[in-house]
Amino acid sequence: MHLSTRSIHIGNEKDPLTGAVIPPLYLAATFAPPGEFSEAAFDYSRSGNPTRAGLETTLAALEEGVGALAYASGMAAIHGALMLLKSGDHVIAGTDIYGGTYRILHKILSRVGIETSLVPFDDLEAVEAAIRPTTRMIWAENPGNPLLSLVDIEALAEIAHRHDALLAVDNTFATPVATQPLKLGADIVMHSATKFLGGHSDLLGGALVVRDKALLKELYFIQNATGGVMAPLDCYLCARGIKTLEVRFREQCKSALWIAQFLENHPAVKKVFYPGLPSHPQYDIAQKQLRGLYGAVVSFELKADFLATKRFISATRLFQRAVSVGAVESLIEQPASMSHASYDKADRVKAGIDDGLIRLSIGLEHVQDLIEDLQGAFQHTLNHEAVHTPEVNWDLEAGYFS
Repeated sequence: MHLSTRSIHIGNEKDPLTGAVIPPLYLAATFAPPGEFSEAAFDYSRSGNPTRAGLETTLAALEEGVGALAYASGMAAIHGALMLLKSGDHVIAGTDIYGGTYRILHKILSRVGIETSLVPFDDLEAVEAAIRPTTRMIWAENPGNPLLSLVDIEALAEIAHRHDALLAVDNTFATPVATQPLKLGADIVMHSATKFLGGHSDLLGGALVVRDKALLKELYFIQNATGGVMAPLDCYLCARGIKTLEVRFREQCKSALWIAQFLENHPAVKKVFYPGLPSHPQYDIAQKQLRGLYGAVVSFELKADFLATKRFISATRLFQRAVSVGAVESLIEQPASMSHASYDKADRVKAGIDDGLIRLSIGLEHVQDLIEDLQGAFQHTLNHEAVHTPEVNWDLEAGYFS
């Protein structure tokens, strides 16, 4: 069964009582057994809820795992995975990671004696060199946030497993439409469901999907004990969003490539970060892992300072200045002052998150309108003349400047 079909039908079976083609929303906090000596399938919504169970079934099908758990947020899901660790354990994470992940690794887990090393994952020898006897997990983002670096998941999984460590992959930016890390050897896949899975900026949620039943049981025990579950309404909205995930993501990826090509040819742009460009340092990995879908996030560095960059992100009309990615509306942000502001400055600079870096989340608006919106920002804030953009021939195969 194809992914688009799974996203609509698995976990979304019609209601057997009424025949409703969309499963009902169960807001109940607690459940009573149907009879004196029978047991209910659910007893308390922290431990299980029919709406959440349906979503988890869908998520497991999309990533082809043995099971999934839905959390209150992406960070709650990350926290749930990291709670597999104990004091004295060591984590290796990529240098290109979300600011919230950096914060929990360096400013929360460090309080309980869990150490983290940041390593550029394009250097597998550096990953090997960072391994310690206490290394229990490698945490990767693919693509990374905000520089959209890629990791060779199969190679990283081989290193992790050779040293008896787990490989966890944040697959938020790629989505299961482009990459299924479990099939490449990862043990845990994480999603911020708030982003592409939900797709409409109207829910908060996270998910873990795993390929091992024993690991799923352990993660469930932690989740049930700590209580960071996704609320039923958010589960309902996420299940609705997933039904259009593939068609949304494909269209967003197409527009993102156009925009990346436009930016790469703009005189006010120092550098563009996008896996679909041949200039991307891991372009060969993109060809192998991303199924021709390079993502709907584009980052680029302006030839401008911190304040000029802040002015730029406030000068667009269609791109709204806000954190998050993956929704139908396009967003723009400056990582140094927004999504990655929690980085220690030295680590931010070392990771290559420049003051002039801008991250775009490409929505479903017409790509011509989005490019014209960026043109206006270039003109109004940096005094650059408009770069010609064609009104016709929006042919993805031919390339932007055909």
